[in-house]
Amino acid sequence: GAVFFSSVELPYEDLLRQELGKLKQRFLEEHACLSEQQLEQFLMRVLEASNYGVSVLSNASGNWNWDFTSSLFFASTVLSTTGYGHTVPLSDGGKAFCIIYSVIGIPFTLLFLTAVVQRIIVYVTRRPVLYFHIRWGFSKQVVAIIHAMILGFITVSCFFLIPAAIFSVLEDDWNFLESFYFCFISLSTIGLGDYVPGEGYNQKFRELYKIGITCYLLMGLIAMLVVLETFCELHELKKFRKLFYVKKDKEEDQVHIMEHDQLSFSSISDQAASMKDDQKANEPFVNSQSPTSNDSSLNN
Repeated sequence: GAVFFSSVELPYEDLLRQELGKLKQRFLEEHACLSEQQLEQFLMRVLEASNYGVSVLSNASGNWNWDFTSSLFFASTVLSTTGYGHTVPLSDGGKAFCIIYSVIGIPFTLLFLTAVVQRIIVYVTRRPVLYFHIRWGFSKQVVAIIHAMILGFITVSCFFLIPAAIFSVLEDDWNFLESFYFCFISLSTIGLGDYVPGEGYNQKFRELYKIGITCYLLMGLIAMLVVLETFCELHELKKFRKLFYVKKDKEEDQVHIMEHDQLSFSSISDQAASMKDDQKANEPFVNSQSPTSNDSSLNN
């Protein structure tokens, strides 16, 4: 992977460096009153602000990074561990609260997603497979494979292809590939942050758009987990995963089982003996009968 990325991306980086160098030199030649040191200080400040999501461009001055909808979108990316990185806390108080918020919020989010997925998969995966297996008599393994493929196709269509087409229309400078790339990077919780929707200076209904993206990320993440859980329950994948399990020695297992059995049997016998002793101690005194009398009573 590193070799491929290096061979593909390094030429583009080199061309960009050459282009920026020529552009900087041309700017200094056209503005002789400005020294190179002053220009670099200004650019360093601009780039530092840009890393925090603050742009110096006039067409981006109308977008605030910390209004309620943007903060809601940031909170969702933190809790889902996506973390685009386009907006980060600026103040020390915000950074400290982000640490506490993440430590408490991320585990609860994982618990919430696990609970939701476990309840959804009963109605989406297990009951349909069991219905076709019992009602129509098909093989359970075949039905599970076909169901997993259909569910995966529906998920890809509803959360990748269709949203990518919508993003390519709503975002001016995104094509379909870039939109599909954003959907995959987001729902896989990689979150590189090179493409973030709703950041255009002429974005219409930006607040509603941000809330819609937050809901899309939440539902898409749940759908991805349901699909992954469905594929993990396939019999073939279970057999494949067993290849990586640590194999235990059977003799050691049997020894441990015998030890546990002996302990359990001895504890049960001890408990039974103690219970009999308690019962004898609590019973009233009864005269014992002779064996002959017992035999005569039995004969009668």
